[in-house]
Amino acid sequence: MALVGAALLRFGRLVAENVVSVGKYGSTRCQSNTSFLSRWPNGQRGMSVTSEETKQNAETAASEESENEKKIRKENENLIKEIDLLSEKNLELEDKYKRALADGENMRRRLMKQIEDAKLFGIQGFCKDLLEVADILGKATESVPKEEVRESNPHLKNLYEGLKMTEAQLHKVFSRHGLIPVNPIEEKFDPNLHEALFQQEVQGKDPGTIVVVSKIGYKLHERVIRPALVGVAKGP
Repeated sequence: MALVGAALLRFGRLVAENVVSVGKYGSTRCQSNTSFLSRWPNGQRGMSVTSEETKQNAETAASEESENEKKIRKENENLIKEIDLLSEKNLELEDKYKRALADGENMRRRLMKQIEDAKLFGIQGFCKDLLEVADILGKATESVPKEEVRESNPHLKNLYEGLKMTEAQLHKVFSRHGLIPVNPIEEKFDPNLHEALFQQEVQGKDPGTIVVVSKIGYKLHERVIRPALVGVAKGP
């Protein structure tokens, strides 16, 4: 009986120890599980909040990027328009500059031409006045009968020779300054050089041929300052 009682007592102690052990570890696991479970919803909520914030931040960044792109695009469009306007203005100014250069060059050429003409034709009025003197000298020498010019009449001969020398010298001066006589006898009538006083029928002459020169004409450096006064043959 004593041995049975001792065995039962030992068995009871083992059972009690096992119960205490089970209770101890069971309580620990429950607490651990309870702590983990209590933390899980909070962690899940934290992750959810973080995801929403990230999404909002991404949307905000995308919106800001879109606004920046719009702003940059608008600035680019404005710059392109400004470049186009400046290019047009540059072309306009360049065209005006070239026109101004061309006008200046044309004006320079006109002035140079006027200066050259003034040098060449500045004596035109003076030459016209001298032509009357030349005409009078020519008429004077033509009016002297050739048969009267002889040694027996020295006064007339000297006067005639003096008139001829004066006329020759005057024509040399005319030639030196570009004044050229125009005596178009037997030439075709040219309205730019000649002035027709009359027409008459002349045997053996083509129509339009100059048959009479009443007064010779003159050109100053290829410019007609007095047309020749002529008579022209007409057709039958």
